[in-house]
Amino acid sequence: MPPTPRGAAVGRRIGIGLIHGAWRPRVLGAHRVPASGPVILAVNHAHNVDGPVLMGTAPRPVHFLIKREAFVGPLGRFLTGIGQIPVDRGGTDRTAVVSALGVLERGGVLGIFPEGSRGAGDFAALRGGLAYFAVRSGAPVVPVAVLGGADRRSRLVPVLPPLRGRVDVVFGDPFVAAEPGARRTRAALDAATERLRGRLEEHLTRARRLTGR
Repeated sequence: MPPTPRGAAVGRRIGIGLIHGAWRPRVLGAHRVPASGPVILAVNHAHNVDGPVLMGTAPRPVHFLIKREAFVGPLGRFLTGIGQIPVDRGGTDRTAVVSALGVLERGGVLGIFPEGSRGAGDFAALRGGLAYFAVRSGAPVVPVAVLGGADRRSRLVPVLPPLRGRVDVVFGDPFVAAEPGARRTRAALDAATERLRGRLEEHLTRARRLTGR
């Protein structure tokens, strides 16, 4: 089932209640996200709550590309219902690609973890998917730094940040990864990946300096 704007809007409302109830998010620069039209949010990924945190703090509903392994049983039905997109990370997932491009063609917001999986959260291990969607769609990319979720662990649930702990979400300035009409050659995608890496790492450095993280 293709992701729906209504589902993502429901997911945003759930995210707002969850995140503001469990933690203390501090959101900086949300006004930098374009109020309309296609947008790609490129988010660092150091903790398993990064996606829900962003869903509950972004100014617009977000459709995330999420590993297919999460779409099992009730959780899978829930994620599908709130407009999230399963993706097979083991190869080219044409269904996920079509769904993600469809979100952008409809003027929606696509959330991507450019590193592909949780890691240091520093954008160093950037994969090519972000560049593909940015070049193919021409949508502006907004870098997002989620900081604080991995600093400490909850004593009750070790895989989560401490309840009522502060989590900082910092949105950067939108930019385009390639010139309009750029050819989608391997060289162009590689160049876009390096351009994205530089801008994302620069934003993360600024965000850390701004938040003291």
